[in-house]
Amino acid sequence: MEKKRLLIVGLEPRDTEKISKELGWEYLTVHYDMLPVVKLMDGVLYVESPQVPNKFLKVDKVIFHGIYEKDVDFLTLLALWDGPCLPNALGMMDLRQRIPGLVRSLQASKFNTLNRSMVINQQEWNSDKEVVAKWGIWHCGEDKHKFNGNWQSSETSVIEDFIDGEAVRIMLIGNKSWQIKLTGDTWLKSIHNDGSDQMEIDTELLDDSIAIAKHFNSQMIGVDYIVGNDGQKYLLEVNHIPNVTVFPFINEAFIDYAINWVTK
Repeated sequence: MEKKRLLIVGLEPRDTEKISKELGWEYLTVHYDMLPVVKLMDGVLYVESPQVPNKFLKVDKVIFHGIYEKDVDFLTLLALWDGPCLPNALGMMDLRQRIPGLVRSLQASKFNTLNRSMVINQQEWNSDKEVVAKWGIWHCGEDKHKFNGNWQSSETSVIEDFIDGEAVRIMLIGNKSWQIKLTGDTWLKSIHNDGSDQMEIDTELLDDSIAIAKHFNSQMIGVDYIVGNDGQKYLLEVNHIPNVTVFPFINEAFIDYAINWVTK
């Protein structure tokens, strides 16, 4: 029987090794830390061999777990290929850029009432209340600025009301779910802060996250919300690549899901 080839991009080497070991002889695994050279020819996906430059290998399935500065074209190629990809390539493409991804996500969420404005390129802005400006392409807690009074954008930005409350993330991998409390030493909150941990799941937020995941046909997703001190809930951002390395229980669930996904 001809072996199948699995391309893994961005996962930690230890996770790649675990997956490869469980897959056994039926699959050959090609792993890249960074974006590899790929091409799509007549509907067939090829990746350059890590060992032999300019030698291209046919790919049957892809696992993608990374955020790179110039990865939109890569994700678009995967979506055009429309082959087996974890997470779903079209969903990743639709969510990759922060502002367009947010706008698409708001269509699927019932917690979409946060007051938002937008400026294009460099513009002056004045606010008589605390607001947060968000720009750029990263989903890592970067490119954000809280202010009131005068501010000038350096590039296209969304400006939203600042909500004082608890920041949380709903993580979905297949039919498993978790709620993570996001913490930080400032108003900026992150899954990477030492105080961040699992907490009791809010069923309303879970249902909303499931609806968003279905909207983008994504098998795994990370959805950030803010729960205001008054109890009101607001969608903040949808992460097309939910980090699976921070918490061991999520990492284990991801490895199991990935193995089952490849072999099904």
